[in-house]
Amino acid sequence: MLRRSLYAAVTVLAVGLLFWAPSKMKPAAPSVDTAPWVDTVKRGPMVRQVRGTGTLVAEEILWLPALTDGRIDKIVVRPGTNVRPDTVVMELSNPQLELDALNAEWEVKSAEATYKDLAARLQNQKLDQQAAAARVASEFQQAKLNADVEAKLGEQGLSSDVKVQTTKAIADELKNRTSIEHEKISSVAESIEAQLAAQRVEIEKLRAEYELKRKQVQQLKIRAGVVGVLQQLGATPTTPVEVGQRVTAGAILAKIAQPSRLKAEVKIAETQAKDVKLGQSAEIDTRNGIIPGRVIRMDPAAQNGTVTVDVRLAGELPPGAVPDLSVDGTVELERLDNVVFVGRPVFGQPNSTITLFRVDPDGREANRVPVKLGRTSVNTIEILDGLKPGDQVVLSDMSAYDQYSRIRLK
Repeated sequence: MLRRSLYAAVTVLAVGLLFWAPSKMKPAAPSVDTAPWVDTVKRGPMVRQVRGTGTLVAEEILWLPALTDGRIDKIVVRPGTNVRPDTVVMELSNPQLELDALNAEWEVKSAEATYKDLAARLQNQKLDQQAAAARVASEFQQAKLNADVEAKLGEQGLSSDVKVQTTKAIADELKNRTSIEHEKISSVAESIEAQLAAQRVEIEKLRAEYELKRKQVQQLKIRAGVVGVLQQLGATPTTPVEVGQRVTAGAILAKIAQPSRLKAEVKIAETQAKDVKLGQSAEIDTRNGIIPGRVIRMDPAAQNGTVTVDVRLAGELPPGAVPDLSVDGTVELERLDNVVFVGRPVFGQPNSTITLFRVDPDGREANRVPVKLGRTSVNTIEILDGLKPGDQVVLSDMSAYDQYSRIRLK
């Protein structure tokens, strides 16, 4: 009986232990289905960088406008063609402008003919005046001789005083007329020069109008003006100009770029662009080579969450580097010495505290630990607290295991 009671007590105790022990045990750690991304915490130099996407653009772009109203008669070259300053890109027509230029040319010729006729008539007037002056001068010389003879005869008593005074008065009158006629010659010369000058001014005015019309007609042939590559016809790629289209003065007809001088326009997230400064080093990846460069300009304001940063390229362009090519750009912000850092986790933001799974030394399991982050780069992030060099942490997205403090690694 006593033995039976002892067996019963032992049985009850064993059953109690079976139910009590599991309640005091920790739940089993879940296994991670796929191998996570694990990185080792390091100490040393860390380069801070920001990255963005963008395109290559020409540093110098020439927009060709229509200088006069016209109709597009012919497109001579198409986008992608190498052009020189005298290359005709397209030809316009404007019949009214061509007629105006022709009329202006005939007006110049008519004014030049009028000038020649006026010059001939004025020259005849000058010659007539010179002839009149010469006649008066001849009469004066004859009258002076007569007066001198009569004066000598009067001294000898062979001529009356009246006749001597009369001949002298005639000579004096002709002397005054001679002086007046010479003054008329000078006056006629000045008048001639004034009239011819006025006609020359009229000719120059008409010639300037004709030159303007002629240049406008010449400008109906749209020339490249520079050495480069024709990139597009029209103001935008989606609105090209076509043959037969009428355009007004000032309308953009073509875009020409110089492919040998390119820069990169990189769009960087506005949250990261705050540390970008002029002069910082950069690298542009064309997917066919990496080109070094420097930041030369930043947009003063963000658009659609990004800031456009211009990078001037310093290296030789790789094959295929052409305007509008999509590129990746990386700007070096600073170099940090002797810092603790690790690969950037999926949800790692600068100057924040997150939790990461730290791998046990045996590599089989990982425990969740709080980690204080500092400055960030494209692929790395500074560790301020919570980890030490040599620690291995899981950087993959582990949001599916948020309710667990421990996981098992496969």
